[in-house]
Amino acid sequence: MSYSLGAVVLVSAGLAVAGLAAVAGGGRAEAVTIYPAPRGEQLSTLFTLRVEGRRAPVYQAKVAPADPASRWRAMDNPATSANYYAKAAFAIFDMRRPVRVEVGSREPVRSVRILPTSLGIQPRVRGRTVTFTLAAPRPVTVEVNGDWVGVLHIFANPPETDVPSPDDPNVIFFGPGIHEVTRKVVTSGQTVYVAGGAVVRTVVGPDEPYTINPRSGLRSYAPTFELRGSGIQFRGRGIVDASACPTHARNMILVRGSDITIEGVVLRDSSVWTMPIRESDRVTVRNVKIIGRRANSDGINICNSRDVLVEDCFIRTLDDLVVVKTDKGVGKAARIVVRRCVLWNEVAHALSVGAELREDVDDVLFEDSDIIRDRGREWTLRVFHSDAATVSNIRFVNLRIEESPRLASVWIGRAMWSRDPERGRVRGVLFRDIVAKADPLRIELVGYDADKAVEDVVFQNVVVNGRPLTRADVTANAYVRGVRVTP
Repeated sequence: MSYSLGAVVLVSAGLAVAGLAAVAGGGRAEAVTIYPAPRGEQLSTLFTLRVEGRRAPVYQAKVAPADPASRWRAMDNPATSANYYAKAAFAIFDMRRPVRVEVGSREPVRSVRILPTSLGIQPRVRGRTVTFTLAAPRPVTVEVNGDWVGVLHIFANPPETDVPSPDDPNVIFFGPGIHEVTRKVVTSGQTVYVAGGAVVRTVVGPDEPYTINPRSGLRSYAPTFELRGSGIQFRGRGIVDASACPTHARNMILVRGSDITIEGVVLRDSSVWTMPIRESDRVTVRNVKIIGRRANSDGINICNSRDVLVEDCFIRTLDDLVVVKTDKGVGKAARIVVRRCVLWNEVAHALSVGAELREDVDDVLFEDSDIIRDRGREWTLRVFHSDAATVSNIRFVNLRIEESPRLASVWIGRAMWSRDPERGRVRGVLFRDIVAKADPLRIELVGYDADKAVEDVVFQNVVVNGRPLTRADVTANAYVRGVRVTP
């Protein structure tokens, strides 16, 4: 096993190469690559997993509890947030062609669901075993006997290509094993690589400087990994785990630069926002899996950034999943695409723009994604505007929503997040080709006044609870203009 305490230390080249060879030996011709779990990592007892007949490790994940009041307490009181949780499980492998998946349950299987249901996967059940075929690399969730909390998330990746060398001086390489890291600034041209079978545990060092968060009163530290510069990559098939960090302590990955890619890794139990992307250009987040359950453990926050692509990701967190924001004086947000993601919302918003909108936001597209759970108290799809910017050209397109207590909101008003004295405007919001189950069905449009209005909101081919949406389903106040609902 390999450890690195404090600052990042490169794994020895011999161990790293040997570990990867053990994983991949002969793998080019095989359907699946399975990465052994590192010694010292406690595995889940909820499920077992075989892929093409080969045993795959099943990892633990703390998630939000089923009880709504406990979820609200976890969200609203950061000091005790870590006390409220249940346990789920996940597994990781790479696949090159369709594979047979066998999930073993601790108890006889009376019912099973494979999510997203849009994939149309039909499982077979025999005793305690669920069997199905996975046709292509994608995240799927196995829910047994109606237990929607303690599920198995299966993260099936495409095969890796171009694995970097641990001997490359521009590569920070974490080979198979367990590592501990406090803080690392990654600069232009560097790559952080977390190999399959590696767990990088983020910790707080005894002498690290900190500030006091004015809202929570908790200590805040600099991010564990700060990607600062251009041409940076952060990738692999391993796990980055922040469960040892106190709540609100530090971001797992902060992006601040240009031409940056984050790909393939699992990010588990962030203590605060998992991956803020700030003041950046040309950022791609691809096939990243995020599981968070503590207060303000947002998934991906895109702040004052342009030309950002988030695709093929899985996100299950207590707070917002993917959200666009803008702070004052550091540039607008524009040309943002979120597509082909699978999302699980526990408390806040699944896909949203706002709050904190102090610079303009334009050209945001959320498309071709599945929201497989929404047990929140906020909105599944939202433009939430409590500051002074102009927000325009926001599209929610080709979405499949398995459940929603509050489907869609476009809102301008004053809120606890407001910092500007004036309110802004929202112009041009499109909801198109959406199929949703919503109980109850709630859609609201709220402008602030005659000048700070919500304008030009279109619902096109939206089907809710098996029927087309009508204008009567949409609640709007007097400061909303140009609403259209069409088949």
